[in-house]
Amino acid sequence: MTSPNVEKILDIVAAKAMVPRENLKLDAKLTELNISSLDVVEIVFALEDHFKIELPFNANAQNAEFETLGQVVALVENQIAAKNAA
Repeated sequence: MTSPNVEKILDIVAAKAMVPRENLKLDAKLTELNISSLDVVEIVFALEDHFKIELPFNANAQNAEFETLGQVVALVENQIAAKNAA
């Protein structure tokens, strides 16, 4: 069972990258899902907007933090936890 945050994160990824939701597994690499760098930027903005957080992301750098969906989820959850602790 995944948390509501994980479900929402995957819903946002599916919508922004136009990838079928059932194809999204946490160990899937973004490149394997054909998620482009532009899609990643849109996903980051949508996640920041939805969860009212800021993600450390540089669109001009090949960011290894965003290699898999699990890494995206972990980063978002860490930022949510940090915001809630503040």
